[in-house]
Order: sequence, then C-alpha cells, then structure tokens
Amino acid sequence: MAGEYLPVLKSLGTEVAVVGNTAESVRRFNKETGIQAISGGIEAFLKGTETDNFETAIVAVPILKLSETTDLLLNAGIKKILVEKPGAICRHELEKTSATAKKKNAKVYIAYNRRFYSSTAKAKEIIEEDGGVTSFNFEFTEWSHIIESLQKDSTEKKEWFLANSTHVVDLAFYLGGKPSEMECFAAGTSEWHPGAMIYAGAGRTQKGALFSYSANWSAPGRWGVEILTEKHRLYFRPLEKLQVQDIGTVKITDVEIDDEWDSKFKPGIFNQIKSFFSDGKGLKPIDEQLDDFLYYQRIEAGKSG
Repeated sequence: MAGEYLPVLKSLGTEVAVVGNTAESVRRFNKETGIQAISGGIEAFLKGTETDNFETAIVAVPILKLSETTDLLLNAGIKKILVEKPGAICRHELEKTSATAKKKNAKVYIAYNRRFYSSTAKAKEIIEEDGGVTSFNFEFTEWSHIIESLQKDSTEKKEWFLANSTHVVDLAFYLGGKPSEMECFAAGTSEWHPGAMIYAGAGRTQKGALFSYSANWSAPGRWGVEILTEKHRLYFRPLEKLQVQDIGTVKITDVEIDDEWDSKFKPGIFNQIKSFFSDGKGLKPIDEQLDDFLYYQRIEAGKSG
C-alpha cells in the first residue's frame, strides 16, 4: 500500500520520508518507485530523527504491526495518523492505541478507502435525494482457493475477515447505517481459516433500516453491496462501479460518475488523502472502529446480539 499512497502524495506536492523494515523490502520499493526509502524500521528511524519536522504519518505495514507502529508514532509526538485497516489485530490493541491518542491529543483514522470511491460519493447523493436508506444487503465472499496459497503470515490469514472482508462491512454500514440489533450465523472451517467459512445474518440499523448479509468462502462469489431507497436500488458489484434500478422497472443501468482520480490512482486513495490533509470528512476515527469491532466479532463468530 505504501507504493499506492506515494503517487498520490507526489501529485499533491507532499514532502515524504518512506521508512521500511528490511533492506530487501526497501530495495524492492526503491526499484519499483524510484524513491529512496529508509531501512531499519520505524523505531530506529524515530530515535535518530527530529519528529518536529513531521506533521502527519501514514501507517501501511502488515496487520500484525499496525497498532505497534501507530503507538510508536504517537509516542514520538505525531499528531495526525492514517493507519491502514483494520488498525489492529484485535480490539485490545485498538483500545490501547485509542487511549494513547487521547493522552497525546492526537487524531488517528482508519483507512477504509472504499468510503472514498467515486461510486460511493454518487450513491450518497442519490440516497440523500431519495430520503434515506430503507434496507440494504451485502456479500463479503473471499476466494479461499487464492488466499490459502498466499505467502502471508498464518495469523494474518486466520484474521482474514478482519484484515480484508471488513472493507465490505464498513462500506455497507457507512452507507446504510450502524446496527442496533443483529442476528448472526457462521459455519464451516478450513485449515487456513479455522473460525468459519460461511456466514449469514440480518438486523436493523439505528435508523430503522433492515439489512442482511451473506458470504461463502467455500463457493464462488464476490464482494457486493446493494442499497435500497424508496425510489432506487443501488448496486455495487464491483464496488468501484455503481448501477441503479428505478422503481417500477427491472432495467439496471450504469450510473455516470466522475472517476478521474479513481482511474489515475488506486481507487479511493486520492480523495482519502485529501480528506486526511484537510477536515477528515468521511474518514473513520479510531473510536468508531472500536465500536465496529463489536459488530465484526459477532459476524465472524456467528453470535447474535
């Protein structure tokens, strides 16, 4: 992800210091981007650097190191941090980071770039014009046959729902509303993901909209979100694209969106960074992620509440 952020930062004229862990990872980064990164890890970098020169930081490290890296930056005096989703491997780690941020009077945001897709922005306009969401559904099926062969830490694979699928869950609840009640079911297992492989559930949001979700990691499928209003059904499948069905017809049409920045850079990253450098509108504060961890845990474990 560091390689995805860099072109956006350069386009905005931002002065950047890139810090990597191993000499090999830095060598690859330098070769791919043409930017000289610094090896040795963030802890060594902070010890030998005057942090007053830095106003912000972006944390794009493996999930197992997210909270540790963010805590180091907070304790070094960085006041505004954007950390890759999900922010931590568990809620306890996130609570610790949140407490540190409050102590240091700093702001920490969790980077869910699907919130900043052009398709999402357009959907929000339609939802507002239509008077709000009446119901929605989403699917977060993952491709198990691909994931099990990935060269990633086994702990990261075991936490794949949290590390990856929450992109979809976050987008659905961002557009449709947060749950007030939810019934959750889970089944199946695999060697790489022993928790569950099949998910289903339904609930009601704090504003009264009904929702449902499903996923089957042992079968074909893909990510998707559908948002229903009194006038339209909005389709995100894939999430970068928006289609609409008007009430009174079965025809589904593409919605024209201004996706200049999503075409030029990794979708959502440009507008996410612009928000991070300005008022933070649309970004996910760490305390909101703390609340959402409760939903994530219930969905993953199939626990109702």
